[in-house]
Amino acid sequence: MFNEREIVTKVLKGDMRAFELLVKQYERLVFYVISRLVNEQVDIEDICQEVFIKVHKSLFRFNFQSKLSTWIAQITYFTAVNYLKKHRKNQIGDYPDDLENYHFTNDNPEVLLTKKEVAYYVEALIAQLPEKYKIVLTLYHLNEFSCDEIGEITGMPEGTIKNYLFRARKLLKEKVEVYLQNDMK
Repeated sequence: MFNEREIVTKVLKGDMRAFELLVKQYERLVFYVISRLVNEQVDIEDICQEVFIKVHKSLFRFNFQSKLSTWIAQITYFTAVNYLKKHRKNQIGDYPDDLENYHFTNDNPEVLLTKKEVAYYVEALIAQLPEKYKIVLTLYHLNEFSCDEIGEITGMPEGTIKNYLFRARKLLKEKVEVYLQNDMK
């Protein structure tokens, strides 16, 4: 079993094997959060490395007031957001606040995807969401973070997180219903 306190203590004493265990424990989380924001595989890998360098350098600041996974996810989120700010024109703040004005592609799902499975279509829809909705949805449903933990990670108020979750779910539900209705014809 992974003991956060023991591993952190060992890493702080210079035990590189303990750091390897820490990386193995959280590499999926880090990769997953970053891949929800950044599309290029090479960039994702570079950002993952940057995150673990930051974790190693600042681990002495971790004081167990939250779970280690929450703290690492926060570093991951802000590292990815900073990357996007430096390397993209469309930053997180550039998206409309109301999803009614946000438009997905009008392409037929059959054209976008080679398989007609709903899961693949939902993945494609999630990928098209504005980052602020995509990250909240991903952290909540796929990484199973609570709203409080997502607030710690992103710095968003709990009400905003709940609002983003509601709006993203509603939009995805509507799109999937349209897809299923078209698929049944």
